[in-house]
Amino acid sequence: MLAVDGASSLTEQVIESVREAIHSGELRPGELYSVYRLAAQLNVSRTPVREAMLRLAEAGMVRFERSRGFRVLRRDPREIAEVFHLRLLLEVPAARIAAGRADPALVEAMRAELDAMRAAAGDHDEPRFMRHDRAFHELLLTAGANRKLVSVVGNLRDATMTLGASTLDRSRALADIAAEHEPILTAVEAGDADATGRAMRSHIAHTGELLLAQATAENGVAAAPEDVDLIHST
Repeated sequence: MLAVDGASSLTEQVIESVREAIHSGELRPGELYSVYRLAAQLNVSRTPVREAMLRLAEAGMVRFERSRGFRVLRRDPREIAEVFHLRLLLEVPAARIAAGRADPALVEAMRAELDAMRAAAGDHDEPRFMRHDRAFHELLLTAGANRKLVSVVGNLRDATMTLGASTLDRSRALADIAAEHEPILTAVEAGDADATGRAMRSHIAHTGELLLAQATAENGVAAAPEDVDLIHST
């Protein structure tokens, strides 16, 4: 599991370590694990481990069993579909509005974030890549002048991360993800609201499709038509 080094909060580091262990297969769905043993393995006290597991339980990634420990749950494809359905409903129209208000400063700031994403991809630095990916989206959403929407979308992205759902170097490379942002920026720079909306829809829907496919494959079942429809219905 990832080492806990004190660079950020212990709880956040435990969450990241558990997510990585689930991705790698070190922690397997259905098996019972001990909070005490996990704390010892990470060389931290039980308090941040308990706090981390409570947050992961709220996200539906693990389930506590009284006086026994916790079990890793299989990711729920329906939850992933619902998160991306909401993102499409919110981010696509917001991106269209922002494109109509775009100025050179916004385009320059978004270009800087995209350049930083590509640099991080070249260095295979996933955490740095995701920071700039998020900043790219937030710049555009903020230009839509709805702070509540920016907050809600941020929470949806956090929910996806807490669930451990990621396509990074699994379904596509970092450079491929960065490339999906170029049509968005091009449309914003042109002030083309329709093209911006289409590019944003394509990017978010593609991510949702890949994550849904991963989750259903892990569960050994085909994607439910209604889950697929959620991502394609907007």
